[in-house]
Amino acid sequence: PGARAPAPPPEVPAPPPPTGAPVYSPVIRHLAAELGVDLTAVEGSGPGGTVTRDDVERAAAAARRRPRRARKTRTRAAPRTTAAPGGRPGPATPAGAPVPPGRAAPSSPLARRLAAELGVELAGLAGTGPHGSVVERDVRLAARAVTAGPTAPVRAAPAPAAPFAGGPSAQGPPVVGEDRQTMLRRAIGGLMARSKREIPHYYLSTTIELGAATEWLERQNLERPVTDRLVLPVLLLKATARAVAKVPEVNGFFVDGGFVPSEAVHVGVAVSLRSGGVMAPAIHDTDRLTVDELMVQLRDLVGRARRGVLRSSEMSDPTITVTNLGDLGVEAVFGVIYPPQVALVGFGRVTERPYAHGGMIGVRPCVTATLSADHRVSDGHRGARFLAEIDRLLQEPDEL
Repeated sequence: PGARAPAPPPEVPAPPPPTGAPVYSPVIRHLAAELGVDLTAVEGSGPGGTVTRDDVERAAAAARRRPRRARKTRTRAAPRTTAAPGGRPGPATPAGAPVPPGRAAPSSPLARRLAAELGVELAGLAGTGPHGSVVERDVRLAARAVTAGPTAPVRAAPAPAAPFAGGPSAQGPPVVGEDRQTMLRRAIGGLMARSKREIPHYYLSTTIELGAATEWLERQNLERPVTDRLVLPVLLLKATARAVAKVPEVNGFFVDGGFVPSEAVHVGVAVSLRSGGVMAPAIHDTDRLTVDELMVQLRDLVGRARRGVLRSSEMSDPTITVTNLGDLGVEAVFGVIYPPQVALVGFGRVTERPYAHGGMIGVRPCVTATLSADHRVSDGHRGARFLAEIDRLLQEPDEL
């Protein structure tokens, strides 16, 4: 009889992942990627060593303060590598050098979103960010190069399946001689077309009686100078941010096929620009601000948005958006969700309407509040609870 083959060695189970590994929120990871900060090198100052926004911004500021010569030397000495399929490191690429055609360039989330909107192909585009990554300014320069007749390795993105209904077509590359306003409308149209194409929207609306809120505002403003007076949109923003605690499914991002809830509430405020178009920068930690702090931040944000001096973090991390078209006479607005967010709240014009309460009919100020939400994350029952909580909070403005 032949010799018996030796038995295979027993399989050794893989060691369990370390239980003390730090966990970073999606907003913190997004901000670190945007600023080029290595989170593993950041010491957290939050509860239990949690890395906070301030920790990331301090790390980014410290990196910028390092001597220029030292940064250049380190950049030359540490070539950038790209990951090959299977997790193996690919060939090194010097920082700032063009990426060969077909290779995916490392890029910030904002750069990837802007590239999709402006029709710029990231593959082969040279980056000027940390370790040669492509950042927002690289994408904008590439888009301008396309308009002027480019020689750089950029090309138009594939046309979307359908044009944006109700706005300019988002298909095709930028047109030679196209002005900034037309380019902005094209970008907005592309983003909204993608939203309607990919997100299964559902819509709800309710009428909210604002007698208690408007009377509270009048009493507060009687004791304030004109420059410090409050406006109704501040209460609407604060009530929306506070209502998120009851229905967290409306606050976060749908990425990689799943919902990622946000621990923070950064309300994006839709701002119409004087040159045309609209943007929705974020007021960070809206639910934690007092009404007076929120008023100051709202004035500052709207002013800087119209001057074009917003911070990148204010544009990249809103977790839910509020739009208010009441000052234009619109009674209700059913908005389109800004991807990758999952909900948008709209408020219309405050009007006096017959309103029954406690068996009595009177004329009261009312507003129509609407919700546009992602059916992959929430449903009509949860959306209705969210609008009902906004209504409840506005009936008790002292709690805000």
